[in-house]
Amino acid sequence: MELPVLELPDVQATKPKIPINLTRVGVTDVKKLVEIKRKDKRPIVLISVFDIFVDLPSDRKGANLSRNFEAIDEVLEKAINLPVYEIEELCSDVAKNLLTRHEYATQAEVRMKSEYVVKRESPVKKMECQEVVDIFAEAIAIRKEDDSIDVEKLIGSEVLGMTACPCAQEIMREKAANILKELEVEPHTISKFLQTMPMPTHNQRGRGIISVKTRGDVKVSLDEIIHIIENSMSSSIVELLKREDEAFVVETAHRNPKFVEDCVRTMARNVIDKFDYLPDDAVITIKQINEESIHRHNAFAERVAEFGDLKKEISQG
Repeated sequence: MELPVLELPDVQATKPKIPINLTRVGVTDVKKLVEIKRKDKRPIVLISVFDIFVDLPSDRKGANLSRNFEAIDEVLEKAINLPVYEIEELCSDVAKNLLTRHEYATQAEVRMKSEYVVKRESPVKKMECQEVVDIFAEAIAIRKEDDSIDVEKLIGSEVLGMTACPCAQEIMREKAANILKELEVEPHTISKFLQTMPMPTHNQRGRGIISVKTRGDVKVSLDEIIHIIENSMSSSIVELLKREDEAFVVETAHRNPKFVEDCVRTMARNVIDKFDYLPDDAVITIKQINEESIHRHNAFAERVAEFGDLKKEISQG
C-alpha cells in the first residue's frame, strides 16, 4: 500500500501581516572556497565571504533563502570546469542566477570579500616575502520590464601603507635650522644639510581604498588597483625588513610626506592614468584612512566621482 504524498505548505509564499516591500532579504557571512584562474600562472585559491540578497515584494512573507546557497554552489561548480578570471564576474553570475531562482524578485545583490596574498621583496636586500591585502567585489542584477537583466559590477581593494606628516616635519625643520644657527654652523652648510637629510615627523599607518563600478564587459585589473594604492602613500610597507631595508623605508617616507588628502588626490590621478579606457559613467570611489600616532583620532579623506568628471577635473588642474 502506497502512502499518500503530502504537499508541504510554502509558508514563505503566504501574505505577511504587515504587507510592505523589503529592500534586502538574504544571508550574510557565507564562506566559500573560490579558485580564480590566471593566464600562464597557477590559479589563486581564496577563502571568501559572501553576502547575498534579493528584494522581497509586499505579498510574500519570506524569501526562499536555500536558493541563495544553491545559486552560489551552482556557479562555483561551473567554475571548476569553466575558467573564472575576475571575482566581480563571479559575483555577477551569482546575482543573475539569483534572479532566475527568485522569480518574484526584481533585484539581486552579491558581495564578496577575501584576503589576497601578493609577493613582494624588501627594497634593499631583495628578500622575498608575502603581503596580504583585502579585496572585494559586488554585483547588482536588476530585472527590467522586458525581463532582461542589467548588471552593475564593482571591484576594489584595501591596502596598508605608511604616511609621514608634512606639518610636523616643517616644524622640526625650522627647529633644526635654529639649533644649527645657535651652534654657529655656516648658513650654506645648514641649507645643504636640510636639503640632504629629511627631518623627523610623526608617521601613520595608512589604509588606501579604491573601488571601480562599471557596467557591461569592462575589465579592471585588481593587481593594478593594488599597485596604485601602494604607490600613492609616503611609502609602501613590507613585512620582512633587515636594518638596511628599515632605513630605506623610513627615509623614503620622510622624503615624501603626505597629508591624507594628498593620498586621495594621488590615487585619483593614477586611476585616470592607468585606466584611461574606462567609460565616463564608471564610478570611482577613493578613500584614505590614516591611523594617527600622536592623536586618538584617525584622519579621513574620500572622493566619489564618475570617471569622466574626474578626468576632466584633473586635466584642468
